[in-house]
Amino acid sequence: MRSAPPSLFDVVTEVGAMAPDPQPADEVVRLLLVEDDPEIARMYQLKLELDGYSVEFAGDGETAIRMATENPPDLLFLDIRLPGMSGLELLQALREREPTRSLPVVILSAFDEPELRAAGIELGALEYLIKSQTTPGEVSGNVGGWLGSPPPEE
Repeated sequence: MRSAPPSLFDVVTEVGAMAPDPQPADEVVRLLLVEDDPEIARMYQLKLELDGYSVEFAGDGETAIRMATENPPDLLFLDIRLPGMSGLELLQALREREPTRSLPVVILSAFDEPELRAAGIELGALEYLIKSQTTPGEVSGNVGGWLGSPPPEE
């Protein structure tokens, strides 16, 4: 009888076992992940935290605006389809507020529609990534580049 394949949690955890030691608290890069699907959010959060990043989570646009305005992260990952307001509406709202006007944002969406991609880039997103084509490891490995610094050592 064949055993069940490893779960996504097991794979991410195993990969994370090879992660570098976390950075000192005063040097930790703070990330805000705006995602309404807790399973997807947890998958990315696990890998990012295992690679030494501090990750906060918001499941909707209103919560994300509050969190980003009160304590702006170093980088925000943004889903497009959110309850209450779209990710593009959220990005527009962030651009209209002083504390978040220049906040680096990377869109991480399940949708690859050209008009969504164009609108996100026009609103100042650094990049528009498609979830099905982007692994948590790729996202984690690119954080330093989006922030203008090298990625964590492996």
